[in-house]
Amino acid sequence: VGLCAVVQVMVNAEKAGVAFSVNPATNNEDEIVIEAAFGLGEAVVSGAVTPDLYIVDKKDMRIKSKTVSKKEFKIVRDIQTGKNVKVYLSDSQASSQVLSDEEIIKIASILRDIEKHYDFPQDTEWAIEGDKIYFVQSRPVTTLKSKKSSSVQTDKPPILKGLGASPGAASGPVKIVHDISELDKVKQGDVLVTRMTNPDMVPAMKKASAIVTDEGGMTSHAAIVSREMGIPCVVGTGEATNKLKEEQIVTVDGSAGLVYEGKVEVKSEEEEIPYYETKTKIYMNLGEPELIDKYKDLYFDGIGLMRVEFIITSYVKAHPLALIKQGKSDLYVEKLAEGIEKVAKAIYPKPVVVRFSDFKTNEYKSLEGGEEFEPVENNPMLGWRGVSRYISPNFEPAFRLECKAIKLVRDKGLDNVWVMLPFVRTLWEVEKVLKIMESEGLKRDDKFKVWIMAEVPAVAFLADKFADYCDGFSIGSNDLTQLVLGVDRDSELLGKAGYFDERNEAVKEAIKSIIDKAHSKGVTVSICGQAPSVYPEFTEFLVKHGVDSVSVSPDMVNKTRKRIHEIESSQ
Repeated sequence: VGLCAVVQVMVNAEKAGVAFSVNPATNNEDEIVIEAAFGLGEAVVSGAVTPDLYIVDKKDMRIKSKTVSKKEFKIVRDIQTGKNVKVYLSDSQASSQVLSDEEIIKIASILRDIEKHYDFPQDTEWAIEGDKIYFVQSRPVTTLKSKKSSSVQTDKPPILKGLGASPGAASGPVKIVHDISELDKVKQGDVLVTRMTNPDMVPAMKKASAIVTDEGGMTSHAAIVSREMGIPCVVGTGEATNKLKEEQIVTVDGSAGLVYEGKVEVKSEEEEIPYYETKTKIYMNLGEPELIDKYKDLYFDGIGLMRVEFIITSYVKAHPLALIKQGKSDLYVEKLAEGIEKVAKAIYPKPVVVRFSDFKTNEYKSLEGGEEFEPVENNPMLGWRGVSRYISPNFEPAFRLECKAIKLVRDKGLDNVWVMLPFVRTLWEVEKVLKIMESEGLKRDDKFKVWIMAEVPAVAFLADKFADYCDGFSIGSNDLTQLVLGVDRDSELLGKAGYFDERNEAVKEAIKSIIDKAHSKGVTVSICGQAPSVYPEFTEFLVKHGVDSVSVSPDMVNKTRKRIHEIESSQ
C-alpha cells in the first residue's frame, strides 16, 4: 500500500467564522446563518468573542438581517513563534462589520451548494484569506428538533439583546454564576446568567429554565448544550452579568435573542409533526430517566438503549461493592429500579432495552469507595468491562444487584423491560452470565428478551452461534469500528486523520455479516451507535441490508423516521 503525507499551507485567515445551512436557533430550514469575526476562526468557535451575525434567505439569497457586534480582539498566528496570539482592535475596527454584503452572499451561496451535495443540513467553518473563501470543515447539524414553539407576547422593550441560540421562552429568577464554586445556588427553574458556560456547568444548566451569557456565538458551549437540552438560550449579550441583578425576575426569548424585565406572557404553539410509517423500527437512546417526560411524545417505537450509568453516577454515586460492604445493597437496587421504572411506565407497552452497566475500571474507581475494589489497568477500554466483569467472583455480587433491580421493576407488571449484555467476547461467558441471571429470576422467554451488544469482531464472526443465546443483537458501531480498524476511538490525532469512520468498508462488512447470520437464526438486529444520526448514507446502507431497528439520540428520532421512510419508499 502506497501512502503519502499531505502537507497543506495553513489558511492565514483575515476573517473567519461558522455558517449553518439552517437556523439552529429557530429550526427555520429556509434561513442560512453566518457568524464572522476578524482573524482566525478560533475566536468564534471557542466563544471568546461575540461574532457578527448575518441571516440570509436560502431561497432568494437576500440578506434578511445583520447584527454587528463589538469584537474586542482577533486571534492571529505569530510569525516568529508560530503560536496563536490575541491582537486587540481599535474601537472603530472592533465595531465594524466583518463581511461585506458581497462576501455574505458568496458564503451563503457556497453553503447552499454544500447542503445540496450532502442532502442534509450542514454546520460549517470557513475562512477568508486575500480574496479567496475557504470552507475548512462541514458536518451534519444534529441538534435541530421538532417541538412545541414558544414565543413572547409583549409590547414592552427588552432590557437586554443578544443572539438567539436555542429556541423557546421561559421566565424565572436570575442567578449569576461567576465561577463553578457558585453552581449550587442555581435551583430548578432559575435563569442561569454567566460570562460563558463550560462543561463543569452542565449540572446547573440542566436545572435552569433559561440561560443567558455575556459572550459566545451559535457554536459556543452554551448554545450547543442548550439546544440539546431544549432550554431557551441567549448568548453574546455583552453585559448580562453586569446589567441583570441577583433574583431579578426576567423572561428569556431564545428565538429572538431578547431578555425582558419581569414575567411576560409566553404563547406556546403545538407544531404539527407528520408521522411517517416505517417497516424499520425507530428506537431512542436514553441516559437520564427524567428526560423521558420531555421526549415521550416523539415518534419512537421504544428505547433501544437505556444506560444505567447515569443513574449510578448521579443518584447512587457510590461503588456497588462499597455499598454491599456498608450493608446498603437495598439502596443500590432501589435507585436503579426507580430510574428504570420511570421510563418503562411512561412508554408502556413499548420496550425498554436496559443495558447492564458498562463502566470501565477507571470509571468505577471514580465512584465513592471505588479505589478499594478496582485494579489499575493500562488500557481500560479493552480491560475488565462488560460481561467479563459480571461473571467474575470479584464483581458478581454487584451484578446480582442489577438483576434484582430489573426483576423488581418487572414484578410490578412492567414486562416491557428487556436487558442487554455489553462488550460480549465469548460464547462461554454468555452461558455463564445467563445462568447467573436465571438464578435471580431473569430467564429468557417470549416476554423477557435478552440482547447482546455486537461491539467485538468475534460477535460478527460467530453471530450465528451467539444467536442461540439471545433474542436480538444491538450493534455498538463506535466500539465495533474501533476494534475492526484497530483505532482508539478517543484518539484526536487518528480521528482528525480520518481513520475512525463507521462507513469504512471493513466495518460495513462486519455489520452485514451480523445482520445476515442473525437473520438466518430468526434473531433481530438493531444499532445504537452514533453513525445513523450523523451519516444519512450509513442509514441507507443499514436499511438496504435489512436492519430491524435503529436507535438514535432524541433530537434525531423524527428526522431519522422521515429519512428511513424515504429510503424504504424508494426501494
